[in-house]
Order: sequence, then C-alpha cells, then structure tokens
Amino acid sequence: MTKLIHVAAAVILNSQRQILLARRPVDKHQGGLWEFPGGKVEPNEPVVDALARELDEELGIQINAARPLIQIPHHYPDKSVLLDVYEVDAFEGAPYGREGQPVEWVDRSALVDYAFPAANTPIVAAALLPSRLMITGAAVTPAEYLEKLEQGIKRGAEGVMLRAKQLTDSDFLQLAAQFQNTCRDRGVFLTLNSSVELANELKADALHLSSARLLALESRDQFSGRWLSASCHSEEELAKAQALDLDYVTLSPVAATRSHPDTPPMGWDMFQRLVSEVTLPVYALGGMEEGTLPQAWDAGAQGVAAISAWWG
Repeated sequence: MTKLIHVAAAVILNSQRQILLARRPVDKHQGGLWEFPGGKVEPNEPVVDALARELDEELGIQINAARPLIQIPHHYPDKSVLLDVYEVDAFEGAPYGREGQPVEWVDRSALVDYAFPAANTPIVAAALLPSRLMITGAAVTPAEYLEKLEQGIKRGAEGVMLRAKQLTDSDFLQLAAQFQNTCRDRGVFLTLNSSVELANELKADALHLSSARLLALESRDQFSGRWLSASCHSEEELAKAQALDLDYVTLSPVAATRSHPDTPPMGWDMFQRLVSEVTLPVYALGGMEEGTLPQAWDAGAQGVAAISAWWG
C-alpha cells in the first residue's frame, strides 16, 4: 500500500505581498528544490495547529491570520501526499531558517524562476491568481464597458474575465485590447472568454474556455498564452480540464442565479466534493458575492467569480 503523508504548507505574505520560499535539504525527498514552508500533520492534529507548530519550528514565526488556499492530493511513485495549503498574511516574528535551510522573500512575478516539487505547481498557480474574479456583464458601447471595468476594480475586483458574446470578432478584439491596457495599468489579472483563435490573434496572456470549447480542445498547446482555464459544470468537464493540464477552472452553479433560474444549484457540499477530486484552483460561480468569499475558501475554492458583485 502506498504511504499517505498529510502535509500542512503556507503561502506566507509580507507587507509588500512578497512570498516566502524555503529550499529543501539536498539529502531529503525532492532535495534542493524550493517549497512553501510547512510540515507533516500528526495523527488527529488539526491542520491549522500543525501549520502553526511547523512555522514556529522552521521559521520562528507565530501565525496571527490564516485562511485555506488550496488542497492538493499528489501521487509520487513511492508515496502519496495530501497538501493542505493556507495563505498566511499576518504573523509575529522575523522568519529565518531555524533548521539551517535557505529562505527567500520572492516577488510573485519571480515565482516562475524557481524550481519546485511537482506537487507544488498548483500552489504556485493559486498564489498568483486573484480571489475575486469579475465577469463582465451587459454594456452597449466600448466606453460603457471601460467605465464599468473601472468601477468594478474600485469595488474590489482583483481579476477580470472579458465575456461579450454579442460582439463581432472585430469589435471583441478592439475592446479586448483596451481592457488589456487598463488591466495592465491597474495591476489586475485579465482573461478573455473567447475562442482559441481570437485569443491567439490578440496574443492574450490568459484565455477562458466555455465548457463546449473545453470538451472540443485536443491540447492546451493550441493556446499560445500563459493561463488557460475553462467553465465546468460536471465531473466529466473537471476531469477533462485536469487531463489537459489547465491552470484553473470555474465550477457552477453553486447557488441559484437570476441569469439561469431553471438550473438546479449544486450547493456547497457537492462543490466541496468535486473540488477535492482535482488538483487545480477552482472558482465558485453562481450566486456569488463578496460576502460568500469566506464560505468559498472553506469549501476549497480559490475564490469567487461573479458578474453582479462587481460589475453592477
């Protein structure tokens, strides 16, 4: 029987929103690679207690605030690991390698320059992705789209999905270019909800596929950008996203929505079960708002995606 190891790990943020990394000793499993600090959870030990103990032992810090980020089951040839990852953005003490391990504060944009164990790949994605993803709703003119974009960012949206099915390809490309400029200036994550061909023509950094486009996709290499995600509503679609090595997905509908009143919501229990079966960040979608974010985190979500919460 393959040995299962339960590990608590932390994405630790300082006031500059840098992330603390530690390097594994060369004589240990996956030695020499960088990792997010943490350690084994003892039998019957609450995960948060284990994390607090490990961070004190490894780094000399005490946690003041932590929330769930992502849970990852990963299978190596010789062992299986369950990673319970928390985001820690408030702590006491100045972290240092109490066990002699090198530690570094790293800008988010520099995470791609570090070599991690394979199980850490989804953690890197979760650390880089926002918690609040605004999906664009109705608007008539490009000026109105841009005004609503600015308002949504002011309301707290940290990421934006440009979804405008009613536009022609030409109009969508023009609007997307304007969204790219605004989001880049504001430091906001932007993904386009379009075909692969349109996103590649625009040289987009991120693309979000409809569930139909996901099921039709043969390889993620068809998209030339960095971030590839999709809308999922079932185990089949989640499995396809996982098999294609997508970076994250939305899963819906969690709660009842005004836009799809005849679609039965899955509820938080089903959402949590489905999320536990995949190893990529998942946004809760459908009836979401700012106030549901803590519940989404507790159910294993990366965050929430919504139209009315930020688009207005």
